[in-house]
Amino acid sequence: MIDDIQFDKMDPARAAAFQVALGRAPTIVDGSYLPPFFHQLYFWTPRAPAELGRDGHPKVGLGPIPDMGLPRRMWAGGRLEFHAPIRAGVEAERRSVLDSKTSKIGRSGPLGFVTLRHEIWQEGTHCLTEWQDLVYREDPSATAVEPLTPAARTDETDQLEVGFDSTLLFRYSALTFNGHRIHYDPDYARDVEGYAGLVVHGPLLAQLLMMFAEELMGNLTRFSFRASSPLMHFETATLCRNGSDLWVRGSGGRSCMQAVALTAPG
Repeated sequence: MIDDIQFDKMDPARAAAFQVALGRAPTIVDGSYLPPFFHQLYFWTPRAPAELGRDGHPKVGLGPIPDMGLPRRMWAGGRLEFHAPIRAGVEAERRSVLDSKTSKIGRSGPLGFVTLRHEIWQEGTHCLTEWQDLVYREDPSATAVEPLTPAARTDETDQLEVGFDSTLLFRYSALTFNGHRIHYDPDYARDVEGYAGLVVHGPLLAQLLMMFAEELMGNLTRFSFRASSPLMHFETATLCRNGSDLWVRGSGGRSCMQAVALTAPG
């Protein structure tokens, strides 16, 4: 059963603006194939102010996103299967379903886990399947046990340093219509959610890893990623690759994201 259906014309100007925000030439025009994960720029779901939560996101319980009884919600990772290219300037359809939801008690308290499945179709062709993993948790507590931050691998064969600033985070939030305040409101990020600064979007890190992988490996057929620790906007990060494994290494050598990329054989 499909829980939500959206349509979008896949405006090439939006994708070209994102290329510019990333410091690249704006090459995307009508008919161009979109780079992997650029579909995140589309299928906006505008909500009236009364339908937003305190974090600026749409309230839970609207559309396919369930209410897990916990105040904080974040994108923890996902998987993608690329079946056919998505073209700019051509209407596409996204079909979304609630794939699973579970609750458990972790070291930091109660947790909720939700997986949404999205399919993107264009002119009768199934172009993409995406599983989006969300995690829900309580507000930070002064007495809570700090989670252990894993160290990132250091055996990369390819690497690329990338930097961030509040302007890039703002532009990515605008282009993806992401109103979450941890990405642009430093007071909220610090005082309510307990971060040291503005948080770099997990999907933005995944996007950079996908583009890095495709430049080194060729066209992607599958990609999976998992966030392991937040990256702040004032940090420099290193994109790393060894074979099909990719990861983001943050300050102090900590692991911020791990990923696996696969390409077509031959």
